[in-house]
Amino acid sequence: MAKQDIPAEPESASPAELGPATPAELGSASRPWRNPASPARIAESALPLDDRFAEIRSQFPILSRKTYLNSNSLGALSLRSVEERRRFEDLWHEMGAGAWYEIWVAKLEEVRTQFGNTIEADADTIALMSSVSAAVAVVWGAIAASVRGTDRTKVVLTELDFPTVGHHFLSQRANGLEVEIVPSHDGIHVPLESIRAAVDERTALLATSHVFFTSGNTQDAAELTRIAHDAGAFILLDAYQSNGQLVIDAGALGVDFLVGGALKWLCGGPGMAYLHVSPSVRLDPVTLSWFGVENQFLFDIRAATPRADARRFELGTPAAGVAYTAAGGLSIVLEYGIPAIQHRNRLLANDLRDRLSDLGYKLHQASDPEARSALVLVEHDGDAAGTVRQLAARDVIVDHRGSLVRFSPHFYNTLEDNERAVAALAKI
Repeated sequence: MAKQDIPAEPESASPAELGPATPAELGSASRPWRNPASPARIAESALPLDDRFAEIRSQFPILSRKTYLNSNSLGALSLRSVEERRRFEDLWHEMGAGAWYEIWVAKLEEVRTQFGNTIEADADTIALMSSVSAAVAVVWGAIAASVRGTDRTKVVLTELDFPTVGHHFLSQRANGLEVEIVPSHDGIHVPLESIRAAVDERTALLATSHVFFTSGNTQDAAELTRIAHDAGAFILLDAYQSNGQLVIDAGALGVDFLVGGALKWLCGGPGMAYLHVSPSVRLDPVTLSWFGVENQFLFDIRAATPRADARRFELGTPAAGVAYTAAGGLSIVLEYGIPAIQHRNRLLANDLRDRLSDLGYKLHQASDPEARSALVLVEHDGDAAGTVRQLAARDVIVDHRGSLVRFSPHFYNTLEDNERAVAALAKI
């Protein structure tokens, strides 16, 4: 692990001796990114949601056995998700296919509503998807059809976006698509000026991340939208790394398409993603499924009228069992509120950064604290994967990306979790 010279540890008073942290030390609600005080200055009672923390913690059994700081890879499984999944199985046993018409279709609509609530969007702007890859494919199919025969033959991405987005567009180069990947010179951020220079009158789509998965850097989504729209292009914002840890208002951002899913910060497990389609988008998909048409239960093979809402982009029958699991995690996140979760996560992440920096670890992060999310990445000069395995052997669960060790504390974590994780890392 890359370290700087480690200073001698100064003597310090205990949190009890120092007294509770002040509002100025914690940061205000309007500026939750403000750096908090050093670890010794943050009392547990000062963290948002502490008044309900016992009930939060009890919902996630893994936390009683592990120091789990890996929510950007997979959110912890809640008892509520387990109960929801059992309810699905009980209905299947009791009703068989009859559960579809009376109950499961309603559950799918509930999950659309829940996803919408996480980004301040209505349910009719949400299409359920099995993955972001599926969402990107159906979006690009619609855009490609709309620009066929024009000079808009280019898609713009960045070097730091999640690979699945890039892979889809790279696979379309044989069909004449030009893919411009804007470089990052520091592996942390991509200058807006560079993106603006790349998005021109030939661009059909700007597809990029809200939060970069290997740096935790948050992009200015509103400005990215202006860049795309000023050039007459569409924008697709990948919010998988941000949805559930950051407050998002899709309508206020003005994005055409936004993708996310239940896997990570929303604690709903794999297999359930979504596509938000702005009501201003008038495109129809070129791949139409029976869940995407009007009057689907008439089972008319000759009728192929796309729905007027975002569900026209859905690809076949959504996985009802997965929807039940997702509903459990989504309900917990929405119950406690993403604004409070964002505030707590940022305090936890800043505390973790302070602890790591105090021991001389070099952090891979934006120089501007306002651009940092709850992802905390440590530069590693050896085997990052091996370090993650050694931490797991000490019951500390984190992840790695390339040569970076990645921590991602969530609202169910504590300062003690941070302390245990850093202590374990220091022993490797």
